[in-house]
Amino acid sequence: MLPLVLPEIVVGVATLALFSTIGLSLGYGNLIIAHTVFCIPFAYLPIRARLNDMDLSLEQASADLYAGPWRTFRKVTLPLLMPGIVSGLMLAFIVSLDNFVISMMVSQAGTTTLPIFIFGLLRMGVTPDVNAVSTLILGVSVLFVSLSYLLGKKNT
Repeated sequence: MLPLVLPEIVVGVATLALFSTIGLSLGYGNLIIAHTVFCIPFAYLPIRARLNDMDLSLEQASADLYAGPWRTFRKVTLPLLMPGIVSGLMLAFIVSLDNFVISMMVSQAGTTTLPIFIFGLLRMGVTPDVNAVSTLILGVSVLFVSLSYLLGKKNT
């Protein structure tokens, strides 16, 4: 849960220090690892909320009807968890998409994310291209967060 409470700059510097210490130089792999570790708590929270609200008697009923553990998971547990999983996926995607600081710290030469690309465009001044891309990112972010909220509240 530390990425939720620590400033992004601290997480970025710590991730960069870790990668430098172990000599990890994977290009986009470094970005994927850093963003995955940073986004896990954002995906975990809605999934954990769905797990807390689940009725265990449904799984027990499945076992009473001679369903094995795998079939119970696939037919009962997974469909009940799916709104939380999708909600967590969307929140993690938006947090990763909007994350500039960690991307800037961890990215190597030749690896560019959208926020780093926009930052490069801003060096030449604010152009209509930057405004258009920023508006699209804002719209997608609001849409995904709204959908995540609605999916998280589904069936509660």
